[in-house]
Amino acid sequence: MSQSSIFVCQQCGNEFSKWLGKCTACNSWNSLVETAQFTRKSKSKNLNSKKTQNSNNQILKLTDIKASQIQRTSTGISELDRALGGGLVNGQVVLLAGEPGIGKSTILLQLADNIDRTLYVSGEESASQVAIRAKRLEINNKSIDFLESTDVDEIIEKLQGLPAQAGLTLQCVIVDSIQTMSTSDLTGLAGSVGQVKECAYRLLRYAKENNIPLILVGHVTKEGTVAGPAVLAHIVDTVLWFEGEKTSHLRLLRCVKNRFGATDEVGIFQMEDKGLIPLDNPEKLFLDRGKTAVAGSVVSILMEGTRSILVEIQSLVVPTKMAFPRRVAQGIDSKRLEMLLAVLFRRAGIPLYDSDVFVNVAGGIKANEPSVDLAICLSIASSFYEKALPKDFIAIGEVGLLGEVRDVSFQEKRIKDSRRLGFKNIASSGEFKYLPQVVHNYLK
Repeated sequence: MSQSSIFVCQQCGNEFSKWLGKCTACNSWNSLVETAQFTRKSKSKNLNSKKTQNSNNQILKLTDIKASQIQRTSTGISELDRALGGGLVNGQVVLLAGEPGIGKSTILLQLADNIDRTLYVSGEESASQVAIRAKRLEINNKSIDFLESTDVDEIIEKLQGLPAQAGLTLQCVIVDSIQTMSTSDLTGLAGSVGQVKECAYRLLRYAKENNIPLILVGHVTKEGTVAGPAVLAHIVDTVLWFEGEKTSHLRLLRCVKNRFGATDEVGIFQMEDKGLIPLDNPEKLFLDRGKTAVAGSVVSILMEGTRSILVEIQSLVVPTKMAFPRRVAQGIDSKRLEMLLAVLFRRAGIPLYDSDVFVNVAGGIKANEPSVDLAICLSIASSFYEKALPKDFIAIGEVGLLGEVRDVSFQEKRIKDSRRLGFKNIASSGEFKYLPQVVHNYLK
């Protein structure tokens, strides 16, 4: 089937046979994207054949359609299964994105080791580089097939001609990464919008037709988003996002989109020499407190997916020697800290206008939930009054501009888990209505 490429304006939809720099119809610069197109003769044949194939399609009542049970294949990695909603589904297309060096290739090689037969396609690393990583991870699985290629048409051709091996059929395909793939039907370089979109579509079509799970590795931009066109995230079934600080061993795998499960699950891993180790019980992962209570330290609880994680909020209040006092926040939003400081001054009567305030979330985790507002306020007040809170104290609640303590999502579950973990003094909206009440009860 012969093909040709054209340039389509993303703004007005006009087509051009060559690159003009801008659309002459709407005068939009850099809006032309190269797109593969069938020639008229081949296109008409293709449309006629498609019409013949779809001639038996009928309009059905939604209530008459039987929902089949989803069959899942476990990846052998508990936290990855949790993020996926229980495992891989046949024909599922997963996009895995994250910062360079965060562990994307590592976890995929571990996944390939746990599945009966996998084809690992590498467009970034050579076969020897992947072999070195496999040796470090102690992976010596003969059921893993490897292909070093950046031509998507060659990859699909190899997949279609892949013979059965010792009775094992292909269970999964991994492509690392989609930005390195290209097709000769387009003239653009690998990584361009047209190449990424066309290559992803061809691989997706193969996965759906052959009912094989496909995992695509995606690059990220300097802003921290998935590189390439937005359609890349739309056409796949699942989008997984790897995050974590390179200075920390902690890795979080968030599910951003999932057509086969929930999007509120998070997988938690710890990076070690032998790969990513799943952390099944991370409740006390970020809690490292000594035997004695210290002023400025308050424990709160976050919800990551359907499970709770204890975090320690640490604050330090010192007199300033500058005209403008400093407000330094690590792990929380700096604008949120400014707002809470204003509430403490106005509603609780704590004068912080002549003090430097430093707030840190221990362990390097980011606490962006409003549920830690009360813990932040009490941590700052504790440091200001130089009075420690009880060892079994935990604060859960959002603080409003009026100084009120508000309910948070999953509050009952947070309180229940806190009691289970040994915290008896719980400050929340159920016990206190306003912030000054909590400050007066524990710190004055």
